[in-house]
Amino acid sequence: MAHEGGCLCGAVRITIDAEPITARQCWCRLCQYLGAGSGTVNVVFPTDAVTTTGEVRWHASIADSGNAMRRGFCPQCGTPIFSMAESRPHQTIIRAGALDDPGLIGPQAVIWTDAAPAWAHHDPDLPHYPAQIPPVA
Repeated sequence: MAHEGGCLCGAVRITIDAEPITARQCWCRLCQYLGAGSGTVNVVFPTDAVTTTGEVRWHASIADSGNAMRRGFCPQCGTPIFSMAESRPHQTIIRAGALDDPGLIGPQAVIWTDAAPAWAHHDPDLPHYPAQIPPVA
């Protein structure tokens, strides 16, 4: 079953021909910038299953974990859509909010809880980690 998503203005559309590998809620400081103050929910898919139409603008940065990352945005409306770790080119991270069905998969863990603001709420039913955990395969 294909999953679809895109940006706020519709200039970027994505199709994913695979099921999600995992999802995590992240509270690292960079994700707080991307999430306008809250953490982000990030869904991991195999890169070879992701097709994109429309222009995506990329920003390179080093994550709190030390990983070299590229983050993809719609240049028209600014919606954050993608993250890709240079060390894991076979995986594409898509923001859950960019999916047409943001409820496709919920977070399976909460990471970088030590970086979260004091007011942040962490689902007590999920495992919590103070920083980065090992990536999925």
